[in-house]
Amino acid sequence: MDPFKDIRPYHDEEIRPVLDALLKDRDFIRSIASFSHPTWYRWVPSLLAALTQRRLTAQLKDVDSVKSMQDVIAGYMDQMIERTTSRLTNSGLEKLSHDKSYLFISNHRDIAMDPAFVNYMLYHAGFDTLYIAIGDNLLKRPFVTDLMRLNKSFIVKRSLKGRELLKSSKQLSEYIHHCIEINRNVWIAQREGRAKDGVDRTDTALLKMLGMARRPAALGDALQALHIVPVSISYEYDPCDALKGDELHQKLETGSYQKDEQSDINSIVTGMVGFKGHVHVAFGDELTLDADMDDEAIAAQIDGQVINNYLLQQTNLLALQQLQHESPESVPPLSGEGSQVLAELQVDPATAEKFNARLSSMSPGARHHVRLMYANPVISRFADRR
Repeated sequence: MDPFKDIRPYHDEEIRPVLDALLKDRDFIRSIASFSHPTWYRWVPSLLAALTQRRLTAQLKDVDSVKSMQDVIAGYMDQMIERTTSRLTNSGLEKLSHDKSYLFISNHRDIAMDPAFVNYMLYHAGFDTLYIAIGDNLLKRPFVTDLMRLNKSFIVKRSLKGRELLKSSKQLSEYIHHCIEINRNVWIAQREGRAKDGVDRTDTALLKMLGMARRPAALGDALQALHIVPVSISYEYDPCDALKGDELHQKLETGSYQKDEQSDINSIVTGMVGFKGHVHVAFGDELTLDADMDDEAIAAQIDGQVINNYLLQQTNLLALQQLQHESPESVPPLSGEGSQVLAELQVDPATAEKFNARLSSMSPGARHHVRLMYANPVISRFADRR
């Protein structure tokens, strides 16, 4: 009996049957066609769907395992990086061992691209690719679930309540521990949902969930077995910045934000195809945890590494500089080091022009939130806490 069958990624023997079913799924084919060629799809949807089905069938005809599926995805990833980034860099990979598995806990800015960039770095450094945690709130269409599970993603059931939620949390905890025990690398975000305001903080509920599989062991001991490595992902430009700014503005004005069925799909697509500029992935040090450490202390360790390893882009510093001039009340006092970093800032004129043009294209209500989103990584690191 497979205790994780309903949440785990597909195994080798399941790949081909799932792909064959997907290639006959009209919703999937039409979604890919409209995503790939939106203008043509509006004019000749049936023809484009047929051509898309033929193209995908040819591209996927030899895929019959997780490895061959990942090789196809790596090709798409190479193309996406070429089109949507100016630079892709990393730090800290040399601290990882090829003889060990890790739970990578990262900040969360983009639904699909955060784990994709971490995965890409590991893949090209010769490490095993990740098993990726993804919330079921993103899997509202059956073909999306299949696509994620084809790509080594496992499901986090967030839509349950009460006893069922407790049961699924324990199953999830057991699955993550199982992956580490059989030498599989795992990625999970430090919190549920993206940090749309740019403030990276670990949700202690995540840490409690991770400890459930080893109860009654102390939380520190349970999590030490997972070989946790904090990861910071830094985007020069967030493709979803305007969407996030509009959402935050609406919440401020009305007290709530109502997502429609397409909101998450739009964010995923925008994050994939939008320009990101320089992307940096920083791998931290494996946590060293004591039995007497509680969830708050462990979260503080993760947050410290995420915040301090985050590569501050010129757009982060420029946004803070603009906020200090335009709404100084929204910026807390900075430490001496932070003030010096800002004083020494020499922004590339082309970057400033591009960033300002980006802000100008947004709704007036979104602009302040977007500036703050870009500035908050600087504030998190350099706010004066005396």
